[in-house]
Amino acid sequence: MPFELFVALRFLREGRAQTALIFAGVSVGVAVIVFLSALIDGLQASLVERTLGSQPHIVVRAPEEAARPLADGPGALVQVVRPAQRLRTVEGWLRVQAELERTPGVVAVSPVVSGAGFASRGNASRSVAVRGVEAERFQRIIDVPSKLVAGAWRLQGGEAVIGQELAEDLGVSVGDRVRLTTAEGRADSFRVAGIFDLGNRDVNERWVLVPLRSAQTLLDVVGGVTSLEARVQDVFGAEALAGELRGRTGLVAESWMALNAQLLTALRSQSSSRYMIQFFVIVAVALGIASVLVVSVVQKSREIGILKAMGTPTRKLMRVFLLQGAVVGGVGSVLGSLLGVVLAGFFEGLARNPDGSPTFPVQLDATLFLTAAGVALLTGVLAAVAPARRAAKLDPAVVIRNG
Repeated sequence: MPFELFVALRFLREGRAQTALIFAGVSVGVAVIVFLSALIDGLQASLVERTLGSQPHIVVRAPEEAARPLADGPGALVQVVRPAQRLRTVEGWLRVQAELERTPGVVAVSPVVSGAGFASRGNASRSVAVRGVEAERFQRIIDVPSKLVAGAWRLQGGEAVIGQELAEDLGVSVGDRVRLTTAEGRADSFRVAGIFDLGNRDVNERWVLVPLRSAQTLLDVVGGVTSLEARVQDVFGAEALAGELRGRTGLVAESWMALNAQLLTALRSQSSSRYMIQFFVIVAVALGIASVLVVSVVQKSREIGILKAMGTPTRKLMRVFLLQGAVVGGVGSVLGSLLGVVLAGFFEGLARNPDGSPTFPVQLDATLFLTAAGVALLTGVLAAVAPARRAAKLDPAVVIRNG
């Protein structure tokens, strides 16, 4: 065992009460960091998952028709009139789809035909959003199969999958038929193959998923699509990727981040509060370690003086206290991480949502523990710098004489 480590452990063993207190302080500090980080990360992940559970990461569509000037006659005032917006298809959508699929960071692309309509059965009628999709591609964007509450995820000819609230409003179940009618008067009948619950009431009340070709015919966009929906690998890099796609395709590319700006603001506020709390916890832990080691220097002044009188280099004495700080930080990080896991598990089990998921989810991973351990170790070493310098400045003759 190296001389410096042997002396550091010896000093820690001799002051057992102080050592126990500082270990407890560091452990509680690390536990607070682990617990808060796990809780905030879990809440953020849950919010993002619920938000993206019913929408794609990026939507690529054709630009809207621009407003045009309109004048009644010579000398008349010119009015800027925005034309009535109609369903616009993505020109050359197969080529755009292939380009999106080749883009690094994009993991899935699905063509979609979307338009307004009415769903009716008997005397019940509701305004809906008709969405024509390819089942295999669309489930890679939004995991509808895992959200089914009845029936199956199947979109063959003449079949539809609808939301739970819409099914209740229309009084239909799996196997019943629903009539879809567009504003232009085109209509078709579909058999309900499945009913989903995406956790979003508005989506559950309005979405009617039908086969892509059926929607193309019903909405009079035969052979075309109104948008291409994409899923990306890095959800928080969606806006940057959308900007790249806008420049490459000349189309409108909107990310979930642009459509949910208030949610992002809330997430950033949560992250800022977490960092602020962690900062003050680290400061408190550092002050605790430094104060205990300074007292240790005062208490061990005679031993330090004897070691210096025996020829122990100053740098070795400094390393003794730096190693003390490292040991305190290392042991405290292990104990604190275990305590943080216990607190996180206890808090997660306090309350449950109606679906059985935890009300306060926590997210624990190796990166969190490594970060907490690194912070504790670095804090311990830095907190030991002042006591180490104090020990290095001691005059052996003075401290031995004054005993």
